[in-house]
Amino acid sequence: MTITVAERQKKRPKKFHRRGNSAALFERAKKVLVGGVNSPVRAYQAVGGEPVFVQRGKGAILWDADGRRAIDFVGSWGPLILGHGPTAVLRAARRALRNGTTFGAPTELEIRFAELIRQAVPSMEKVRLVSSGTEATMSAVRLARAATSCAKIVKFSGCYHGHADAFLVQAGSGALTLGAPTSPGIPEEISRHTLVIPYNNTDRLRSLLEERSDVAAVIVEPVAANMGVVPPAEGFLEALREATRRHGTLLIFDEVVTGFRLSWGGAQGAFGVTPDLTCLGKIIGGGFPIGAFGGSAGLMKHLSPEGPVYQAGTLSGNPVTVSAGFAALKVLRENDPYAGLAQKTRDLAAEIRSLARRFRHDVTVNAAGSMFTVFFTAGPVTDEDSAKRSDTAQYARFFHHLLDAGVYFPPSQFEACFMSTAHTDGVLKKALKAVHTAFKEL
Repeated sequence: MTITVAERQKKRPKKFHRRGNSAALFERAKKVLVGGVNSPVRAYQAVGGEPVFVQRGKGAILWDADGRRAIDFVGSWGPLILGHGPTAVLRAARRALRNGTTFGAPTELEIRFAELIRQAVPSMEKVRLVSSGTEATMSAVRLARAATSCAKIVKFSGCYHGHADAFLVQAGSGALTLGAPTSPGIPEEISRHTLVIPYNNTDRLRSLLEERSDVAAVIVEPVAANMGVVPPAEGFLEALREATRRHGTLLIFDEVVTGFRLSWGGAQGAFGVTPDLTCLGKIIGGGFPIGAFGGSAGLMKHLSPEGPVYQAGTLSGNPVTVSAGFAALKVLRENDPYAGLAQKTRDLAAEIRSLARRFRHDVTVNAAGSMFTVFFTAGPVTDEDSAKRSDTAQYARFFHHLLDAGVYFPPSQFEACFMSTAHTDGVLKKALKAVHTAFKEL
């Protein structure tokens, strides 16, 4: 059977990102939402163009407002380790909704959920549920300051711990993307209590703690994911633990991204390093808004109502969120997908490196567990300074080539790609074909 040129063109799939309903929706959004979005990195300022408006998702696939498909490597920025719309999570959320949306009172669900978290992360003897990762990190720092009677905290440049005032001092993620490592609106008297040192630099941390006796806590992403994926150097986390313990400083692991992402026990389980306080979010909500922080019973007793450190939240422990999160964590515990996900991610990263070499692009691909980032630099990428050497204009072109081919990467060089259990071998083969074409056309 002979197919004409016109028929071939008609059968050819439409490119994912073209002016259509998404463009019209963005124009409407700009009239009522700041910048047309509810989070800065969604605005595509780092890559140019207009954001895709998503209609629905299933498994590893997104559909835009024009009904076009794309393989999703953003995964709502990390929560969707089971892909979009996993049956067990949807079933649990619907069951909870039949009983009500929120009560502002304790439920048995919260207890079972906290017990499951403690089972996975034993360092969290006592848990406080909150409604976002920012709320978790902010509250953990307040608790650390109260427990130590010290004011200063140490963070690492390029790491992002939410948008609380204390953290937006050389922050990563959207702040790094937009070239605004500090934010107006933060009083100098607050920002001076945050000390910033390079990620993966243990010598600087040791020197700082030797010089000062007023540091309440060191907070770190055990695997940085907000300047792109940057794994800890060998011995880095162990050195943090040893130095903070020796100086009576608390160690806070911000595992909002890595919690239940790197392993059932998070990064601390994967690396065998136990912090004093842990912050969680993203995956533990099964796709609903949530955060949590916790530590030893001795530390957590400083928190109200047992102690004087005040923290509260109307929707904390929301029954629908907790039900969905509990279902997601049960699936992860029973199926233990971590080794398989990590292997798929390593294999994908290796294939991307190989394609980049073939087409003579300077590219570094960092991977950790089921996260990876394609940096347009010869590398290595080990901290914020080396990440910022990336060719962001070239990444933007790469991003749009992929999007046109139906593959959705983060609209920023300095973000992580996330794999899910829904990224089958067939899906990844299609994604690699798009990467091949993108490198060839760049």
